[in-house]
Amino acid sequence: MALLDQKTLGPTRLGFADEKDLDAFIDKLDKFEKGDLAPDAWKAFRLVNGVYSQRQEGDAMMVRVKIPQGVVTADQLRTLADVAEKYSTGRGHITTRQNVQFHFVRLDDTSSALTALANAGLTTREACGNAVRNVTTCPYAGASALEPFDTTPYAEIVTRHLLRGPLSSSLPRKFKIAFGGCCGYDCVGASFNDIGLLARTRGNVNGFRVTIGGGLSTLRRAGILAHEFAPAEEILEIAEAVVRVFNRTGNRQNKHKARLKFVVDKLGPEGFLEEYRKERDAIGRLPLPPLPQQPDQVPSRPKPRAVRPGLAEFTATNARPQKDAQYAAVTVRVPLGDLTAAQFRDLAAIAEEFSEEREVRTTIDQNLVLRFVAVRHLASLHAALDAAGLAQPGAGSVSDVTSCPGAFSCRLAVTQSRGMARELGTSLAQSSVAGLHIKISGCPNGCGQHYVGGIGLQGSVRKADGRAVPQYHLFLGGGFGNETASFGRLSAKLPARKVPEAIARLIGIYNAEKAPHETPEAFLGRLPQQRVTDLLKDLEEPAVYGADDFIDLDEQKQFEVQLSEGECAT
Repeated sequence: MALLDQKTLGPTRLGFADEKDLDAFIDKLDKFEKGDLAPDAWKAFRLVNGVYSQRQEGDAMMVRVKIPQGVVTADQLRTLADVAEKYSTGRGHITTRQNVQFHFVRLDDTSSALTALANAGLTTREACGNAVRNVTTCPYAGASALEPFDTTPYAEIVTRHLLRGPLSSSLPRKFKIAFGGCCGYDCVGASFNDIGLLARTRGNVNGFRVTIGGGLSTLRRAGILAHEFAPAEEILEIAEAVVRVFNRTGNRQNKHKARLKFVVDKLGPEGFLEEYRKERDAIGRLPLPPLPQQPDQVPSRPKPRAVRPGLAEFTATNARPQKDAQYAAVTVRVPLGDLTAAQFRDLAAIAEEFSEEREVRTTIDQNLVLRFVAVRHLASLHAALDAAGLAQPGAGSVSDVTSCPGAFSCRLAVTQSRGMARELGTSLAQSSVAGLHIKISGCPNGCGQHYVGGIGLQGSVRKADGRAVPQYHLFLGGGFGNETASFGRLSAKLPARKVPEAIARLIGIYNAEKAPHETPEAFLGRLPQQRVTDLLKDLEEPAVYGADDFIDLDEQKQFEVQLSEGECAT
């Protein structure tokens, strides 16, 4: 195999791919196909290399591409387009961990897809499996008017330190890290990550508030406070020590109790911190390498375009000022997190024309952010996005719904969460309520982060007249932004087709009864359970079920539960 192109991506950023990963993948795939590698060994290997099997029969695979810190260059966008077009369904999907994944990739095509990605500096290494997953970072880091300092270089250093590390792909369970604090609040859900770091300063010293052991799924936990303030120069020892404690003390017999949060529960917060401090002492100092420099901004000179309808609404909802007021950061809404190959290419050209960084950043809300866009060019940018079908306003609004892929591809999912997201995006498009975030997961594991949505929906099933009915558990009052996330409380169980009406009623009661300046999350969090029960009781009653209630959204036939052993649990 030819050596990978190790060119710098941007003025200073090298890629994350490694030729050895590709050689090993091709070798293992060949041995598996010849029968020389056992299925379980092949499964463990491919998961660490970002390749999942799907719920469909045959060789349908999902390939997850790691996007460290959510940073994607224009050239990488074009490569993602090529992979979508040649090996997948013509689309790519942005995840809640800022990755991009491709579905229905034939097993025989996986090595070709990984090679194409690697030649653009993109890796799938440790995007899946019992590994240190993608390090997420606030998409406004380096541009926010509210940030204490730019966290991107620190997240980059942690990524490079842990990627392919001696323990990073053989942990008891998956391990997640998030850097935030760039917007003056917890913009990445740091408190429900295994390590959460929020930017802080003391005097002239940069540092982080550090929490450890957070998580979602069926046992929600906010991370315990390890440091109110840790100097930024200590982040490698912090990350390395936590990984070592987890490797040594995690549960390797029961994957359902293997996440780091269970170690904290077992040892107790102080007992865990004692083990953490022992590892810190054993490690000593790990000097930081020179901080990576952000690319220099190169003035953009977009060609003028005629103003298109919708500009005012788009800029009001999707553009926010940066620390330098002559620039704006612009959110590109990506419904369902899906982009076509053509849109990937359009975004590459748009980033080169309008962003002085020549890149985009993915978000945990499954959107994209173009930064360092000159305010004077917003009208032309809107026109270019509109031509690409990417100028939908309402970023961060109630209709900007987050969802996992659900039963479209996942083995564990019960319901078509994408169908629910599409339905709510349409039915709530004209809603004026602000600050209400709806998050949907097709199963309890929470890939759609429904436990921290103002309204969270979890796919489930019930029986009526001896038949299966797709339903959702309705969680109310979740959210994050403060130093500790709040987890929604289970408030109702509704047939899938009744959910839009239920949400419309909840929004109505919020508009009618909220206190001055009260957020939807706060209102729904304090709404008495009996009020919710009374408000939605008629929607839960089996007696009112119609024929459509036995058909899931995005389906044409009667609902059936189809579950198998999952590879993608959160």
